[in-house]
Order: sequence, then C-alpha cells, then structure tokens
Amino acid sequence: MAEDKIKQATENMIKNLEEKTGKSIKEWEKIAVSSGLTKHSELIAMLKAKHGLTHGYANLVAHKANKSDSGSASSDDDLVKSQYKGKEDLMKFYEKVVSGLKALGNDVEFSPKKAYVSIRRKKQFAIVQPTTKTRLDIGLNLKDTAPKGILEAAGSFNAMCTHRVKIESSGDISNELFAWLKKAYEQAG
Repeated sequence: MAEDKIKQATENMIKNLEEKTGKSIKEWEKIAVSSGLTKHSELIAMLKAKHGLTHGYANLVAHKANKSDSGSASSDDDLVKSQYKGKEDLMKFYEKVVSGLKALGNDVEFSPKKAYVSIRRKKQFAIVQPTTKTRLDIGLNLKDTAPKGILEAAGSFNAMCTHRVKIESSGDISNELFAWLKKAYEQAG
C-alpha cells in the first residue's frame, strides 16, 4: 500500500514536470546524463541553476538519471542490502530505527534510494543513511528547531534535511532520538 502511494506520487510528479517544462522525464534524464556529472548534489545544483528546476524536480531527475530511486531497482530490499554492503554491523541499528519509525503510525512510508532510505508521511520527514562503515546518520526535517543535545544542524550532510543525528552505537538509539523523529513525523502530517 505504501509502495503504491509512493509510485503514484512519483508518477504525478513526472506528469507535472512535463506539463511545467514541456520536456519528458526521459528528456530530462538525457540532459542530466549528458552533463557528465554523476554526483547527486552536483546534478541537482546544475539542473536548478542552468535549467531553473525547483529542488524537488531536480532531485527527481537526478535520481532517475543515476538510477538511484526505488523505481529503478529490482526491489526495495536490493537497494537496502546494497547500502549496507561492507557496513553489515550497522544493519542492526537500521532495523531498530525502522521498528521505532513504524510505531509512529501506519502512514509512515519507506522509500529506499541508492544511498539512503527516505521516510515519508505526507512529505519526507527523515532519512536513514549508512554514512560510513561505523556510523548511521538520521536526517530530519524540523522547522524552527535549534540544534541541541544529539540533534545537530545538517550542514552539507543532505540538502533535503535540516538536522542530523549520528548513530555509532546501540546506546545512541535513544528516547531522545525517537522524540525528535516523532516531532518531524508530526510536522510532516
């Protein structure tokens, strides 16, 4: 059911992109690929600066061009497995965070990408990313929230997030983390 919602939202976004720009998603993919850029953030910056796309559309095109969205993989499980290849010790942290996210409500959607899993309600409110071999990062979208405690400013971590929490041990998966996730979930509703 959640996958159907994500698929429908993506299809709507692709349709709207073509209506707004006059170019199909395939044409935009060719533009992105022909730029020679492969890094996601560089593609987004180029599409926004050179072609005037909004961040959301540029992000969509970059994912499609790099085949890093869930629709381009054979399965969501394959994307998640690929993220944790060589970082298997972090999988237990991921599973614990996902379990806590599922407890927030039955409207939580998980959309794996190439490098992270997007967590959505009506809009994305968090991401879970195995950033290094020893650290899992939780990106959050929290409006009007000052960094404090385990919550730090996202900085250059991910342009779609305002904050980040670093997970390096099971003790880092705390009530404070889930309180921040709950706040982001509520803001996304």
